[in-house]
Amino acid sequence: MEKRRLGQTDMYVNMVGLGCMGLSHASGTPVAREEAIHILQEAHHIGYDLYDTAECYTGIYPDGSISHNEEIVGEAVKNFRDEIVLCTKFGVTHKGNHLELDSSPQKIRESIEGSLKRLQTNYIDIYYQHRIDPQVEPEIVAGVMKELIQEGKIKAWGISEVNEDYLRRAHAICPVTVIQNRYSMMARWHEHLINVCQELGITYIAFSPLANGALTGAYHSQADFKDDKQDFRRNMPQYSETGMIKTNQLLKIVSELAKKYNATNAQISLAWMLSKFDNLIPIPGSRKIDRLASNFAAGNIHLSYEDIEIIDYQLEHMEFEVFGGH
Repeated sequence: MEKRRLGQTDMYVNMVGLGCMGLSHASGTPVAREEAIHILQEAHHIGYDLYDTAECYTGIYPDGSISHNEEIVGEAVKNFRDEIVLCTKFGVTHKGNHLELDSSPQKIRESIEGSLKRLQTNYIDIYYQHRIDPQVEPEIVAGVMKELIQEGKIKAWGISEVNEDYLRRAHAICPVTVIQNRYSMMARWHEHLINVCQELGITYIAFSPLANGALTGAYHSQADFKDDKQDFRRNMPQYSETGMIKTNQLLKIVSELAKKYNATNAQISLAWMLSKFDNLIPIPGSRKIDRLASNFAAGNIHLSYEDIEIIDYQLEHMEFEVFGGH
């Protein structure tokens, strides 16, 4: 599989990365610790070499104890730590039904030490500002990142859910290696930022590249998730009655191409963005090892220019209700 460079660094990774969040957070009751560790280790055998987590990815086990995603990832990768690019994030705390944002220098310093401990490592390859903190200017955050790089605690940094102005201001102080924003066939509002990243030599990491599972075709309504209060998908608009009508219209097009390429809906969805942009890496996640393997194999599928045009033409004439939409 072709490797892609992360920004202007000497780090190169396979074309499909691994989003680890769903093992602990937002996709239902957390996977049992030992099972989650096994899944993450199997992912390495499959070929994944970019692992993405965050300090705020937590969930509650049936016994009431807390599942810390960073701790699980750290335990899983400790024997092959230097063979992967390990990414985590700071600046967000979940407070009930809202996010508390804090990217103050003091909080960043506290967060990096906590993450290093939970991840069982003495350095983080990519350290993300998880969300923009309106109380802290980008120049301040970038200045702290520059210090952490000089101290050897991180190799590079990135920003998640960033806009162009904030990105350019931060990049001018300390070069940004990656950004991580939502992107999928159903969520294309950040597409202009991919071109900005091309200009600046930054890699675009696409989270939720399968629209929180909608583009797999495996789910049919919000009822699929109603039994688990920790599964955020039960309230996502793409799984509402009207949302599923639009989702299924798109899946009809995707499934036709899947037949042509002998691929799954998910693989076509990932191959579409990989074929469109050479500075983009999607980070799908799954609790099932066979789906991890299938998603990873999408990096070996190359859609023709004509097929990309067909998809893009259809997308221009479709509107979707999707979580995180504008």
